[in-house]
Amino acid sequence: MAAVGMKITRQAIHDQYGGNRQKGISRPKGQPYLFLFSNPQQGRQHGYYDGWGKDGCYHYCGEGRYGDQEMVGGNLDIAEHAQQKRSLQLFKSTSKGVVANLGQFELDEKEPWFTTDAPDADGEIRTVIMFKLRPAKKAPPADGLVASPSPAPSTVVQDVEVEQHNVEQMIVNPSGEPRRADRREAMLVKKYREYLESQGHTVTRQKIVPAGEVKPLYTDLYDATDKLLIEAKANATREAIRMAIGQLFDYRRLLTPRPDIALLLPSKPRPDLLKLCHAAEVAAQVIWPEGNEYKKSIP
Repeated sequence: MAAVGMKITRQAIHDQYGGNRQKGISRPKGQPYLFLFSNPQQGRQHGYYDGWGKDGCYHYCGEGRYGDQEMVGGNLDIAEHAQQKRSLQLFKSTSKGVVANLGQFELDEKEPWFTTDAPDADGEIRTVIMFKLRPAKKAPPADGLVASPSPAPSTVVQDVEVEQHNVEQMIVNPSGEPRRADRREAMLVKKYREYLESQGHTVTRQKIVPAGEVKPLYTDLYDATDKLLIEAKANATREAIRMAIGQLFDYRRLLTPRPDIALLLPSKPRPDLLKLCHAAEVAAQVIWPEGNEYKKSIP
């Protein structure tokens, strides 16, 4: 095996040991190794956020470019490498066809892997498996590339500036329609924030990292004066309103004290959709602009 830090062509590795020459997880037949190949720069184009974590582990994304990743195939090989009596050998791409040997690794004893959300090769959000690989013999190199953080041990809630426009993009449509919807939603939020502030209200938004999760959730607006959590949508369709209600429920369960909730829409929704928003289990206000003012429908 090449020395730690040594650069070698991937072809030379497979010529000597065998194994799949294309996959990121390669199990050479008859050898006591499981080869893991990491290409952080190229992988990030497909939602594979490999890299060193602050926990001292190398966070390695499992295989599977489309849909939710499952603990099968190469992913199962990593999870069961000790039972298979195979050592994990990690290689990181340095240039086309050339990798650097990062050495032997082991799965972290306390948390061998965790799951998080990431886009697949088509841009659709899916669940990925992130393996936590701990160096067997030496500390990780300071190469400056850090993976997504480890799951939060407890729920963290922070007020952030409204200008930090982070959106929860569920599906990336090549037509560009979600981006246009995001812009319309952002303008709706901006104008309502300005309206509230003109009325003397204190307005922020909240960043929430649920316990056991990696990626933060961002609320659209939080009216601290009225203790009102507001989710905006770019249109008043049933689909948009259903999504907004789900997001508000998700946020509210993580906040203490429990806030009231409201939907901010560009127009008054149809009567049946107002009834949906005002159902006993939901009890959400609905807000929409009319001229320079805003109308409210309160349950």
